[in-house]
Amino acid sequence: MPRVLKRVLLICVLSAGCGSNPAAPDSARTSPAWLTTLIRALETQPVANPPAFIARYEYKGDSVYFVPQRCCDVMSVVYRSDGVVMCHADGGIAGSGDGRCPDFFAERRNERVIWSDPRR
Repeated sequence: MPRVLKRVLLICVLSAGCGSNPAAPDSARTSPAWLTTLIRALETQPVANPPAFIARYEYKGDSVYFVPQRCCDVMSVVYRSDGVVMCHADGGIAGSGDGRCPDFFAERRNERVIWSDPRR
């Protein structure tokens, strides 16, 4: 996870909130707190081109959350359901991520976009 995003997440966690979040997935009761915090952090960043989104997939028997790369040498992030980074599926200087889930794109199933940046 980029250093700036980590700082924004920490600020959001330590603060009383990061503003309203009308684009939060499902409802506050069904979304993990870490995911709502991530969405709020993404909403504070400049609009990406293409706009940021978060998709949930089934991967190797578990639910995972995917945030695609924003540009160029930035890596995508695959989070486990508990919010821990599982891997960086693609991106980076070589374009192939960190190599910890090389089969992610071939093996992921049942895509559900749970959030997309409404600012487009």
